[in-house]
Amino acid sequence: MKRKIMTDLMEWKISDDKKCLMIMGARQVGKTFIVNEFSATYKNYLSINFETEPAAKKYFDGDLTVESILMRLSLAYPNVDLEPGSTLIFLDEIQSCPNAVVSLKSFTIDGKYDVIASGSLMGLNYKKIASYPVGYVNIMTMRSMDFEEFLWALGVKDDILDHVRKCIGDKVPIDDSVVDIIDGYFRQFMVVGGMPEAVVSFVKTKNFSYVRKIHSEINRMYLSDIAKYAPPSEKTKAAACLRSIVSQISKDNKRFNYSEVLGGKNSNASTLGGSLAWLNDAGLTEYCYRLNEPMLPLECNTDIEKFKVYYHDTGLLLSMMAKEIGVAVITDDSSVNKGALMENAVAEALIKNGVPLTYFTKANRMEIDFIVILGGTVTALEVKSGNNRQAKSLHSIMSAPYRLKRGIKLEKTNIYIDDNGVEHYPVFAAAFIGCIS
Repeated sequence: MKRKIMTDLMEWKISDDKKCLMIMGARQVGKTFIVNEFSATYKNYLSINFETEPAAKKYFDGDLTVESILMRLSLAYPNVDLEPGSTLIFLDEIQSCPNAVVSLKSFTIDGKYDVIASGSLMGLNYKKIASYPVGYVNIMTMRSMDFEEFLWALGVKDDILDHVRKCIGDKVPIDDSVVDIIDGYFRQFMVVGGMPEAVVSFVKTKNFSYVRKIHSEINRMYLSDIAKYAPPSEKTKAAACLRSIVSQISKDNKRFNYSEVLGGKNSNASTLGGSLAWLNDAGLTEYCYRLNEPMLPLECNTDIEKFKVYYHDTGLLLSMMAKEIGVAVITDDSSVNKGALMENAVAEALIKNGVPLTYFTKANRMEIDFIVILGGTVTALEVKSGNNRQAKSLHSIMSAPYRLKRGIKLEKTNIYIDDNGVEHYPVFAAAFIGCIS
């Protein structure tokens, strides 16, 4: 399957100031697959997975000079020609071998070998590594497939996507039939999600039941990681935080409330904050912080004690709900409230496009789902699962006292601009947010 990160890897390969590369991300998003694909651009390739080959850790004991490490690796893997200048070394699940992490500094200084490291839990384990090679590694974050990659997997042609992008960028309506088709694909994507194994299964079988089984297994794997890797004091609480995301995001007020995690018993920031942060460091969640005021610089107006929490993949989130919810999403059943899922899907799209998440509320009279910067302009963005053309909150925030210059509403619609200057787009436009400048 075509992944956008391949372009980033090629740019890294030809970079003049290249360092060792660390690819971070949640389990099962395709890190190992993409590096194996990328290895075809090299003459020689050595891949070591420290979880499936725990004995390989000893090759990084003792002297961590490149010369010493290469001597050990040459003896251990005699069939691989470790030729300088034409070899890629892949250290997978490197969080299981702290000395290998430390060795990245030596490889960067030496400069004769391209080294990629990958770790599903590096966001957690780097703090435990005494000599983490700060300044000697490039870092990429890999997430599950985005909507455009999903469309590529389904075989949707680039000329169709180019047309969609152009219409979004020009703020002109897309052909209604194209909107209906892409909207249908987006609803499929919400159910299937972007985990590569689930996408492959869906492309081959078009069977949502198979996809749901894959999702259940991945979610069980995440719970297993919590049981295996979380500090003893955090295991139960981190699992409870993970399970609570479904109910928390389904509330009218989606702000994360610690008191709802353990039924109010010892449920507060001091007892659960570390557990929730563990999930975030593992790449499973994304925070969306409340702004005190919707104005630049957003970072200086953020209230870090008030936030919403989104799951990193909407398909995985939906699989935690009753299967009938997935059917309602696919059939666009208006009798079922799909707003929370739509909001999570938009948050996911924004993050995958490199857009930080913030939101704004005011005295329970105004709630803006997201405040983002588009084209250098602070923009209010609302998400609706239906096609109600009213946009009261957007109209309010674009008026005194805030006077935001731009408001966007994502809903079941075609592209148009209303009399108050609010821009309306179909929800799938979130996946092409870079075109909205």
